Amino acid sequence: MPQAIQAMLATHPQQDAAALNMQALTACIEACAECAQVCTSCADACLGEREHLMHLVRCIRLNLDCADICAATGRVVTRLTQADPAVLRAQLQACVAACRACGDECEMHAREMNMEHCRICAESCRRCEQACQQLLGGMNA
Repeated sequence: MPQAIQAMLATHPQQDAAALNMQALTACIEACAECAQVCTSCADACLGEREHLMHLVRCIRLNLDCADICAATGRVVTRLTQADPAVLRAQLQACVAACRACGDECEMHAREMNMEHCRICAESCRRCEQACQQLLGGMNA
């Protein structure tokens, strides 16, 4: 998948006008796609934790919110034609916030309840948060 994303972005006629670091953009798109899938799977795994389900309601909610926000962010930043920098910035900031909240919650469950699926999810959230931050940092103010 990464090669296909890079190839598509490299052939896009608006790539120069986008004023984005293509390496950071590709990393962000990949991290968003991964995080969306991992968070969806973590929410499902949390639903399977029957004896702890009441303690995992917030985690499930954050997983699903993060998955939706990551998926939307990946789609928004993929579109280079006449992108509005304020919209891109806001979307990336929302993704950072969602990944941070979900990652914090999942880290807590991994540590306190020894839930491996939450550990994996927290790691994916941190990668996505960092990728979005890097893309944000490279945008013109």
